[in-house]
Amino acid sequence: MANPVLLLHGFTGSVAGTWQPTGIMDLLSDAGREVIAWDLPGHGSAPKHHDPAAYTDMEAELVERLASHAGEQVVDGVGFSMGARTLLVMAAMAPERFGRLVVSGVGQNLFERDQAQAERIARGVAGKSAPADVHAQTFARYASEPDQDGRALAAFMRRKHAPLGPPEFARITHPVRVVLGTEDFAGPADPLLDALADASFTELRRCDHFATPKNFGFIDAVMEHLEVF
Repeated sequence: MANPVLLLHGFTGSVAGTWQPTGIMDLLSDAGREVIAWDLPGHGSAPKHHDPAAYTDMEAELVERLASHAGEQVVDGVGFSMGARTLLVMAAMAPERFGRLVVSGVGQNLFERDQAQAERIARGVAGKSAPADVHAQTFARYASEPDQDGRALAAFMRRKHAPLGPPEFARITHPVRVVLGTEDFAGPADPLLDALADASFTELRRCDHFATPKNFGFIDAVMEHLEVF
């Protein structure tokens, strides 16, 4: 039986906003893959809390949820941006639960967390960013979607992040496809490719961060790497 596929969206995203419009869920389903797509805590239809501490154990809780859903079955995973980081943390926590992975919209940014920038983004999604802060304003626009809660997203951004360093990367021996646009602020991809034991790379020409999930090159990379025929 083919592995189910877990889809994890990015910060300020949702299943309805990130995955459904691209057709990728239908493509995977039509190929016989069960699609597991969840709104991450604080996003979309998921429970929303305004205390950062409520999100501290998110990755461990998602691993437990996956185990309850899939049992002993191995699951392939696709993550975008924050969802990509979440997927890597989950794979490090429970490597036996995962098969092939695709991570997109991440690269050097995974190794250089800018706390000041994170706080500006948190203020942005809460509606308090400076007009001149284009980066924060971009996230603020996504946070203003009807199914989002700016205060919950700000709390999510301010949570204590699960570690993702050398000990975690040492546990990620799965085949991982890294997909990154040439115009993506998360790049370059090289530090991430060097940290992964079994990595391949797809470059999306003239593609920025937020356009990645709907880029045909990204969708092709997912279907190829997960061996969906």
